[in-house]
Amino acid sequence: MADIPANLTQFLFEQTTEKEREWLEKQSQSDVLDLMTAFVAAPRYLSKKIISYDSKSKGSLVPDCSGFQVNGWNLVRLARVWFLLHLSSEPKEKFVKNIETLFDTAELNELVALYSALPLLPYPWEWLPRATDAVRSNMGFVFDSIALSNPYPELYFSELAWNQLVLKTIFNGKPIDWIYGIDRRKNKDLALAIFDFISERSAAGRKVPLKIWRLVAPFADETTGPKLLDLLDSERKEERETAALVCFESKNPYVHNLLSKYPDLELSIKNGELDWSNIEPIPESNFYVPKS
Repeated sequence: MADIPANLTQFLFEQTTEKEREWLEKQSQSDVLDLMTAFVAAPRYLSKKIISYDSKSKGSLVPDCSGFQVNGWNLVRLARVWFLLHLSSEPKEKFVKNIETLFDTAELNELVALYSALPLLPYPWEWLPRATDAVRSNMGFVFDSIALSNPYPELYFSELAWNQLVLKTIFNGKPIDWIYGIDRRKNKDLALAIFDFISERSAAGRKVPLKIWRLVAPFADETTGPKLLDLLDSERKEERETAALVCFESKNPYVHNLLSKYPDLELSIKNGELDWSNIEPIPESNFYVPKS
């Protein structure tokens, strides 16, 4: 059995009625087969209420996995993750087989719970093929469950797999801010791919999310200069600010010096008045809310 964080259990029970809590406690003391059955049957015994938890103000529900968050989940999803942590982790072969069985037989919302639990499960490298498969999934909710607000990819994905996840997030119009570890895993190959995407869209007269320039910024060089100059001279304030942030963060002297002609923007950045949080606020309506 994995160590079950006390904060997680307490929070789960706080969301339940007395009858729901009694069912959860009873099932948690069952054998492996009954636990797996409870994982599947949870929607029959628990409400699908949406839960809210602000980890920034309240602290992490799982201290050993600070990126794990449950805000916007429903109660069934949370309970399913909690059940998985009750499965005996020894012997390893049996535990892996049990989790694989759940994957193989899962419907959509069960898959969402399984991918959500990956950063908490024992033997994390065992789940890497499943996690990378989820990135290629055509099921949007499955993709979201591994790509958004999930610390597993940052911890275990190769650079190639990580870049594929980020690019698909962008292609699908999802907010890159919700990719956990997005700034820590910036890399040159990803920056080049994103700039190519920006160039192709621009040539076709199509707009791109300005926030994705954030991933290009540290690697911006002379090839990005003409596009940055266009943005710096744009009539749109947000485009000028985006270009200024890219120039400021670039390690290339030519690109960095472009900002010298725009002292007001440079001063705003140095004073902390302008950063990436000013670019394209993310509407809360983009949150994924599973049905069960």
